[in-house]
Amino acid sequence: MALAGSNAPAYSGDFPDPYILTPAASGTGCYWAYATGSAGRNLQVMSSPDLTTWSAVSDPLPELPTWARPGRTWSPTVARQGGSFLMYYTVRDASSDRQCISVASAATPAGPFADESSGPFILQLAEGGSIDPNVFVAPDGTTCLQWKSDDNALGRTTSLWGAQLADTGRAFASDAVRLLTQQARWQTPLIEGPAMVAAGGRYYLFYGANRWNSSSAAIGYAVCDGPLGPCSDASLAGPWMSSRGTAVGPSGPAVFTDSTGAHLAYHAWTGAVRYARGGARSLWIDDLTFPSGVPTLA
Repeated sequence: MALAGSNAPAYSGDFPDPYILTPAASGTGCYWAYATGSAGRNLQVMSSPDLTTWSAVSDPLPELPTWARPGRTWSPTVARQGGSFLMYYTVRDASSDRQCISVASAATPAGPFADESSGPFILQLAEGGSIDPNVFVAPDGTTCLQWKSDDNALGRTTSLWGAQLADTGRAFASDAVRLLTQQARWQTPLIEGPAMVAAGGRYYLFYGANRWNSSSAAIGYAVCDGPLGPCSDASLAGPWMSSRGTAVGPSGPAVFTDSTGAHLAYHAWTGAVRYARGGARSLWIDDLTFPSGVPTLA
């Protein structure tokens, strides 16, 4: 599949922190793209037969749980669970006033998803909160959830975490482990948005770093021994992917694999950088290969 790549966005509207559910994973024959909310929506979803022609955007999570505070909801990731779908997403916990991760379910990938929980699924209060969940299914079928601890809310360096999910998808089958910690100057003030893929017997953990609302936002990656590490940052000297072509300040990586190979979805600024100046974080999709074990965009 030849995608537009850095020449043009796959979707030019505002669609930050994307996640792509493939036709095989959705069982619908379509790709489903999810994103942080825009235009008053809590979150966003749209579908496509080919990653270029998209349906109208709708809100897959029209109602938040009663314990949540509206206005700070983002980064959905979706996994099929038996005959239904689970959505992990970031939301504000009203009681602690910290970001956390919750779980909602729906009968179809379009939603509406309903969150009937009585409290957060993940809330690392000692680390300032928890955000940016990502579902990863390893080649052996093991399903893990990865996320970022919101340490920067406490003025600390940030980390990425992972844990194996139980079969229900609503509990963990292992302890949480720290996968990666912010180290390089170019990453300041944070690393975030983990996304993993397995290729050639290795595991690659992509992440966003630097300030999301600037042209300095960029993507790095680490190489891991397994879905729960240990991981070694391969982008300490500088970002793996910074602004390229007309994609400015790329971040929010999400990797998906279909019948044609691996692809990297991400957001990047089109138009002006920052919303106040008329910009949008549009959806971009590039082909992803691993020649000699090094991730490379087509």
